[in-house]
Amino acid sequence: MIAYNLLSDEELMVLLKARNHRAYEEIYKRYWGILYRYSKKMLQNEEESKDVIQDVFVMIWAKSSTIDLHTSLSAFLYASVRNSILRLFEKGKIKERYMNSLEKFIDEGTDITDHLIRNRELSNRIESEISKLPPKMREVFELSRKVHLSQKEIACKMEISDKTVKKQMNNAIKILKLKLGAAMAILLFFHFF
Repeated sequence: MIAYNLLSDEELMVLLKARNHRAYEEIYKRYWGILYRYSKKMLQNEEESKDVIQDVFVMIWAKSSTIDLHTSLSAFLYASVRNSILRLFEKGKIKERYMNSLEKFIDEGTDITDHLIRNRELSNRIESEISKLPPKMREVFELSRKVHLSQKEIACKMEISDKTVKKQMNNAIKILKLKLGAAMAILLFFHFF
């Protein structure tokens, strides 16, 4: 019988890659508390901290057979928790911006239904025109405007040059201006920023 609590992190990872549930449990026992304290320090919220840690451990089990660590297990876990927290912060910022915008909108007394319908129609038209772009150009445009990647990040992700990314973006914007008209292109700009 293996004494899992005596195994090193590296040995546990080898067993985890083989989908050994006891190795997973030992990693959980070994790191849950310290990761929870780290998360709680960052989030200042017990429930959100527990959710973050739970999500990280669910991800580790789900991807256990394909995880390829280039660092220590503890560094990988801390980075996973940090990235989950950053995504949570980003969602919170987006939600806060939306709520602030909605409150302002209501305060101004504008008819919400009419605005939402026009906004939906505009979004549908913009999305329709974006979907008609050539595949590579559309991918560059969406990575830039929807995922908010830099030109360098897009170039790296798509394995193309920075210059090609810039050219694809410029061409996409020109095409969308032609298809949507100048006024719609301005709205497109604000729609994605």
